[in-house]
Amino acid sequence: MSVTFRLPSLDIEEYKLANGLRVVLNREPAVPVVALAVYYDVGSRNEREGRTGFAHLFEHMMFQGSENVPKAGHFQYIMKAGGTMNGTTSSERTNYFETVPANQLPLALWLESDRMRSLAVTQENLDNQREAVKEEKRLRYDNQPYGQIFDIIASMIYKNFANAHSTIGSMEDLDDATVEDVQEFFRVYYAPNNAVLTLSGAFETDTAKELIETYFGDIPSQPAPPSIDVAEPKEVADDYREWHDPLAPLPAFLLGWKIPARRTPEFNALYLAGKLLYDGDSSRLYQKLVKGKEAVVQLFGFTDERRGPSSIFVGAIPKPDEDLSEIRATIMQEIQMIADHGPTTEEMQKLHNQLINDTARGRQASMNRAQQIAEYALYDGDPSLVNSDLEELLAVTPDQIRRCVSRFLNTENRSLLEVVPGGAA
Repeated sequence: MSVTFRLPSLDIEEYKLANGLRVVLNREPAVPVVALAVYYDVGSRNEREGRTGFAHLFEHMMFQGSENVPKAGHFQYIMKAGGTMNGTTSSERTNYFETVPANQLPLALWLESDRMRSLAVTQENLDNQREAVKEEKRLRYDNQPYGQIFDIIASMIYKNFANAHSTIGSMEDLDDATVEDVQEFFRVYYAPNNAVLTLSGAFETDTAKELIETYFGDIPSQPAPPSIDVAEPKEVADDYREWHDPLAPLPAFLLGWKIPARRTPEFNALYLAGKLLYDGDSSRLYQKLVKGKEAVVQLFGFTDERRGPSSIFVGAIPKPDEDLSEIRATIMQEIQMIADHGPTTEEMQKLHNQLINDTARGRQASMNRAQQIAEYALYDGDPSLVNSDLEELLAVTPDQIRRCVSRFLNTENRSLLEVVPGGAA
């Protein structure tokens, strides 16, 4: 069963500045705003042992001022102009983005170019943001129940250090970092030839090109960053671990599988299988464990999409006195059912409706368009893939899903993390 459905194509124009900055324009004048996204090709995958957490540290450092912008000035300028902004880090990239009224595009471009050109990498800023990262780690990971389980399961699934360590990194590594280390990291990875700039929204193309050339055109390029190897063996690194969480009120578990890289036919099939298993109230596991048996307080699942080997997680926090092994058995039974019989016709129809709806809604927001386009440009070298990604997913057949679930999920090659709560032994 395959479905042919195509949304109207987004208007995409791609070009490159002399210094290597890749630019992608998506003109959509329906709403008088412009979204700007700058994606740097650096994430935790680029870090080496003893120097982790740098990519995430720079997400913070990039708001500490530059030659013409004071500390925290970026926030103030954008907010006073009626815009919104943020930045995020993943294993794959670090991105910075703002949405502004259309007439404020010159401001947004100037701000992004000034910190690409002249970020204030000083000892004071390094010390300040090092402490900010430590506080973030305490708040979001160390002092949250179950806050560390996704970092732990990643270290169990992946054997390659580039894939296995956490994005927030080691606080010991950050303590050891010198300002010279950080300046070198900025020089290598925050160069125009290691970035993609995307605009989406209401702008005049010729004017936007002139502004981009004016603000970014004379930023010097740098030698290409060192290449990295993210290859993985088929086997998970660790198939079982018990972790004592002093803050957890209830036991929990997390299962993890290693799967192929994003945008491969196998990944697409497993991404859809994940939706069938755990995405939404109508998913198989929600119907069985939450609505049916009422056995869990919380059910969660996630597909971690990477350019190299990716992963799928499924886990649960059971209700008191529920048997964890029975809950895991239910999860594996549903996986085996898909491996044996594949999705039903009704499930495929639901999947297609959901994909079409999500894609159509996502394209309504200029920032969502800008970020999707930037990802395809950075990861695949082809921003026009935004116009065919829905078709690729709709073309996945039930039998492809069945075969990929049988090969990658219905297997003993998986990681199990068991969380022991509080002071329990």
